[in-house]
Amino acid sequence: MKPDSAVEQIMQREFASVRSDERLDFVDDVMALGRVRHMPVVDDGKLVGVVTQRDLLAASLSRVLDFDRQERRTFLRSVDVKEVMAGRPITVAPTATLAEAAALLLRHKIGCLPVVGPGGEALGLVTETDLLRAAYAEG
Repeated sequence: MKPDSAVEQIMQREFASVRSDERLDFVDDVMALGRVRHMPVVDDGKLVGVVTQRDLLAASLSRVLDFDRQERRTFLRSVDVKEVMAGRPITVAPTATLAEAAALLLRHKIGCLPVVGPGGEALGLVTETDLLRAAYAEG
């Protein structure tokens, strides 16, 4: 796919999301089951943040505090997503080019870009893997 192709051509239109008032133990379960590293946080149809595996690890402090599995889950159950999410995520419009999306990922050292409409509604998600697939895996 060409670098000037639109993001909407490769974005994931079906993606797991969470609300800002959900608990981190739920997010941890969804990420593990779905094998995802990034989850948009959507309230009333609008993107309000992004929570990542890195956010979960930082919140749990499992290595520093030497939590066992049950202690970690108990702790995560006590924390709302809104307490750890990136509240002003870098986003991209569906009409942005793949080159523009790649530049944003590199500039901000992030692994995903929520795709949002003009009213802030979450339309999709583009990850670094999606961009690599579009650039190299299509035959």
